[in-house]
Amino acid sequence: MKKGIHPKYYTEAKVICACGNTWTTGSTQEEIRTEMCSVCHPFFTGEQRIVDTAGQVDRFQRRKERADKMVAEKGQRKLTRLKNTESLFEFVEDKPTAQETLQAEFPDVAKRVAESEAQQAAAQAAAQAAAQAAQAAGDEKSRPERARRPPRRDRPESRGERRSAPRTGPAKSTEEPKPGAPSAA
Repeated sequence: MKKGIHPKYYTEAKVICACGNTWTTGSTQEEIRTEMCSVCHPFFTGEQRIVDTAGQVDRFQRRKERADKMVAEKGQRKLTRLKNTESLFEFVEDKPTAQETLQAEFPDVAKRVAESEAQQAAAQAAAQAAAQAAQAAGDEKSRPERARRPPRRDRPESRGERRSAPRTGPAKSTEEPKPGAPSAA
């Protein structure tokens, strides 16, 4: 070992816990103070102890109480709103509908309105049946024309050019060899 660079080692260092438990061990410090040991730690004792550092636990408890209070208020507001809507539905249910009022006050007008609605429904059903029959018969006029996608301008076919075959081998040189240069063959 090199001299002068290592701290002094105490073979009988005293460890003192906050609960009062003491024992000896080897350390570079003569006395060691701890907050918890195996005698008082909740893991070993089974009891729950909260170590408060700078009021963190108190702040958490206050925030939790506020959150619980807000949840309770929200539930109360929702219950009140639900009761109000129920009373509105009771109020609305007592009134007759517009069709019932029309029929009670003007029976002949209500009869004409009902007949015209029936005629419209029959005409709509007939139009649907005719469209289905025409489609089944293969009538092209009844089918709407399918929209076609415009051609892409970046493809050679859309510009009227022919698509060239892909190259499979290395590019061939079109230059003639220089006189006196060795040939590749």
